[in-house]
Amino acid sequence: MTIHFHEEDLPDGVLEGTAPLAVDTETMGLVTHRDRLCVLQISDGSGDEHLVRFSPGSTYEAPNLTRLLADESRLKLYHFARFDLAAIQYYLGVMAAPVFCTKIASKLVRTYTDRHGLKNLTDELLGESMSKQQQSSDWGAEDINEAQREYAASDVRYLHRLKDALEVRLEREGRSEIAQACFDFLPARALLDIAGWEGRDIFSHNEGFYA
Repeated sequence: MTIHFHEEDLPDGVLEGTAPLAVDTETMGLVTHRDRLCVLQISDGSGDEHLVRFSPGSTYEAPNLTRLLADESRLKLYHFARFDLAAIQYYLGVMAAPVFCTKIASKLVRTYTDRHGLKNLTDELLGESMSKQQQSSDWGAEDINEAQREYAASDVRYLHRLKDALEVRLEREGRSEIAQACFDFLPARALLDIAGWEGRDIFSHNEGFYA
């Protein structure tokens, strides 16, 4: 298992193939328009993780990375895909779908708990322990230290195995089709977030307020 660190794009030939791609992002905060994309993590489940760091003022021209993310023949695995899809679309200009979201799958089958974080899932379903110590660190810093790199890599390290475990439960509970419908809608949900509807439920009967 190796963590590979790259600046601005993936090298030629990396992650070629047909395997699903586990994807995650690190940003300066949770407001997509304001808080720039700093690091994108990606793995094909073979044991290595690739981190792509974008510098302040980056043009986000990453042809090798964006080609992989835009490849509709390869499933993308996320934990809370809604946020990552919006960040990738806004900064890299591609919709990184089709999607499997472990957080949504967890909420559909682990209805006996309200703890659906990635650490909760890896603890229960895989018996693996993750550290979240670097979750709120400065991803825009000039130097991304080893602890940050390990944290970022761990966010994609377990997603392939979690998908397999969650698919078994979705099938067992008869919720595979509704899960897929949710996954299929996520690109539209991300576009709504980017367009300004991130805090509003357009399916609600309540008219809410005008803005």
